[in-house]
Amino acid sequence: MTLRFLVLGDSLAFGTGAARPQDTLGSRLTRTLEQAGAEVELQVVAVPGATSLDLAAQVRRAAGSAADLALLVVGANDITHQVAPAQAAAALGAAVAELRQRGAEVLVVPTPDLSSVAWVPPAFRAVVAAVCDQVRTRQTRAAEAAGGVVAAVTAELTARFAAEPALFSADRFHPSSAGYALVAEALAPQLVALAARRTDDAA
Repeated sequence: MTLRFLVLGDSLAFGTGAARPQDTLGSRLTRTLEQAGAEVELQVVAVPGATSLDLAAQVRRAAGSAADLALLVVGANDITHQVAPAQAAAALGAAVAELRQRGAEVLVVPTPDLSSVAWVPPAFRAVVAAVCDQVRTRQTRAAEAAGGVVAAVTAELTARFAAEPALFSADRFHPSSAGYALVAEALAPQLVALAARRTDDAA
């Protein structure tokens, strides 16, 4: 069977900062799924600048194709646009619930630790990290309650980005191609496991 892979969310899901289309998260993870033995059909409805409040529109855009597997990356713009955490979490939960109702396995990548980006002054990094942690906790609760799986955002990944400027693109906010490769590598095991679950359920 063909695995229909849907990517939703913000600029990280879209691939802003990647040097080539094949370096984006969707493309990299599609290749990972293919290497695991799946035939994959990729659809990206992510929009740069999107917040959690924009997910409902993206889910509607994808309504014409019943996804088997969905990757949802969101949260950074909720912080930069000062979306109320409770409102953002509710919108995320609703999007995950809708995708699950349609039969998709959903992997949610929550808010990254923005304290490592260049525009955050050192004196404010601890505060920014704490805010990101709080938002991520709300996202995790909402996504899991709706039946989604939340990707482990490891401290090691955050530390790598903080220590290696080459993992950021020229804007010093979005990942570079090398940064997306690192994120894709971290997400691959959970995504492949969800794809296997979906395939087993369909068999």
